[in-house]
This record gives sequence, structure tokens and C-alpha cells, in this order.
Amino acid sequence: MPMPKVQQKPLFWLGNSLESVKSFSPDARRDAGHQLGIVQEGKEPADWKPMETVGVGVREIRIHVGTSYRVLYVAKFAEAVYVLHGFEKKTRRTPKADIDLANKRYRDLLNERKRK
Repeated sequence: MPMPKVQQKPLFWLGNSLESVKSFSPDARRDAGHQLGIVQEGKEPADWKPMETVGVGVREIRIHVGTSYRVLYVAKFAEAVYVLHGFEKKTRRTPKADIDLANKRYRDLLNERKRK
């Protein structure tokens, strides 16, 4: 008996987040796509942590394929999963510029949703 198809939320890439993820290594790009697909189904990715410093409900997918990569997203809204930012992580601490960029995109998203 075939499994019923899980309803997926659409995925929206904010700013240049799609280009950022496309710049990942092939293995990291594949893993990011797979993990985001899991999120679209309403499930949790394999390795993630909350990123409250960016905004309420923002999460970080952690990808380790030799180098570390991060994808910041928010999935708490009923209509879609929003990818805020993707980057290669070169230090233990997430660079302030990456947090600030994701935070700006998150605030812009909240403002846009208020206008609708």
C-alpha cells in the first residue's frame, strides 16, 4: 500500500539566500536541500538549533561535510518556510554580519506579513 504524500509548505528564499546555498560544496548543497525538504514536511532537520538572536522561531540547520555550513530559516508560519540566509561557518562563533543579515531579513518578512 503506497504511503500518503505528505503536504509540503512552499519554500521562499529571501534576499540572496538561494545563491548563498548554491555556493556550498556539492555535498553540503545536497544535504541542505534534503534537510529543507524535511522542514517543508513539518518535521525537524537532523542537526539544528534555535537562533533566537536572529528572531523568535528562527532555526539554524547545521551541515558538516568537512567544512561547516549553516542555513537559517523560519518555519513557524502556516503559509511557507522562509530561508533567511546560508553561509559557510569558519569560526566557532557565528559572525555578527551573518546574524545581522538574517535578522534584517526576518524583520523585513514580519513587516511584509503585517501589510497583507
